[in-house]
Amino acid sequence: MQVEEDRSDAGHGWEREALQTLLAEHQQDRRSARRWRWFKAMVWMLVLVGMIALTWKAVEDSQPSAVMSGKHTAVISIDGTIAAGSPSSAENVIDSLQEAFEAPQAQAVVLLFNSPGGSPVHAGMVYDEIVRLKAIHQKPVYAVVEEMCASAAYYIAAAADEIYVDKASVVGSIGVLMNGFGFTGLMDKLGIERRLITAGENKGFMDPFSPQTEAQRQHADELLKSIHQQFISAVKQGRGARLGDVPELFSGLIWTGEKAVELGLADGLGSLRYVARELVLAEDLVDYTRQESFQERVAKQLGATVIQGLFESTQERNWVWR
Repeated sequence: MQVEEDRSDAGHGWEREALQTLLAEHQQDRRSARRWRWFKAMVWMLVLVGMIALTWKAVEDSQPSAVMSGKHTAVISIDGTIAAGSPSSAENVIDSLQEAFEAPQAQAVVLLFNSPGGSPVHAGMVYDEIVRLKAIHQKPVYAVVEEMCASAAYYIAAAADEIYVDKASVVGSIGVLMNGFGFTGLMDKLGIERRLITAGENKGFMDPFSPQTEAQRQHADELLKSIHQQFISAVKQGRGARLGDVPELFSGLIWTGEKAVELGLADGLGSLRYVARELVLAEDLVDYTRQESFQERVAKQLGATVIQGLFESTQERNWVWR
């Protein structure tokens, strides 16, 4: 009997040792996983810090030096839609303008246009900044239109001392619009009921699924007329007596560059090189346009990779501890 108990204890002892060994290995695996997880997190953080430093340097390096070796013509491109978050936003263009005006070797500032327009607010901000900087630095400003300078783009161009175009450029569109759709008739046919709850009887007057009253339509019309008048005033202030006495001038129509010269919307035919060579007398061109550099684009891409890596590390940590 005693022999059987001893054998049983021996058997249980072996099982206990095996279980203890398994537990110890499990604890060791968990400690190793934790150390590896923290190591990966530290590596990602170091990479992130490095990319932030590279991005900061790229931003500085992407800007032209304020002190140039010789006289030159400063060029700022206004390309695409003028709006918040776009390359031609007021923030980017104003930063470029300030850099160009403050550069001692820049003999003049040329705004190079390829834009259909955009936000009247951003255009107004840039227009006012051009007027302010011209008064401070006494540098001439020229606008050169390549493909298009319409609507908000022409709003900005009107602040220039002179505007030059190609004969086939598209210029004008001095007007304001507010667009949308109305689906109330379709909803009636389909038997759909619109349930819109507002605080303020006119809060939803631009809702495409609600009917528009005559009073709301008149309010929108007055709003557009007010903004249109601001546009007209800016153009008249910038162009002065050069504008032709044409009723359709501020109707929102567009014209070719050749016709724009006849109407007084532009001063002559000429390219960027022509303006720099013949008017500014400084053929060397320096681009002051604030734009995302190659390094910044790479940094952003790598930054996204870092964030993804940190996310995956967090996901791995959660998996380990389950």
